[in-house]
Amino acid sequence: MTITLERLRWWDIDRLVQLEELIFPEDSPWTAAAFWSELAAGHHYVAHRDAVSGEVLGYAGLAFPPGGDEAEVQNIAVDPAAQGRGIGRALLNDLIASAATAHRILLEVRTDNVPAISLYESVGFTRMGIRRRYYQPSGADAYTMEKLL
Repeated sequence: MTITLERLRWWDIDRLVQLEELIFPEDSPWTAAAFWSELAAGHHYVAHRDAVSGEVLGYAGLAFPPGGDEAEVQNIAVDPAAQGRGIGRALLNDLIASAATAHRILLEVRTDNVPAISLYESVGFTRMGIRRRYYQPSGADAYTMEKLL
């Protein structure tokens, strides 16, 4: 399967909200307003679409202030029905490439999200620490992770 990525567009926001509610039901999924804000701020967002329907199957976002030396993964998600196909890895690799001039990339991930942690570690992210009760309302902890570039 070929994984192609393209820039996320405003008309994708409704689908992103659907995916957020499906994937992150315990932890205040991102709202349409949050995604609008991200796109308005000019943050780097990409999506992978189903080749037939055009529906977004996965997306990822990176905040990388112009002239800054740090980038932060805002979110990365893949429809559960499409997981295991390399979409998450392709999205993450795109974010890393987009931050090539940064000193490091930061992210937070639930401590119980073993597949995501494994993916991040496989491309060089390391655990820095833990944020207790970071995700709300579930109260789940998060690892802070970084990748030095």
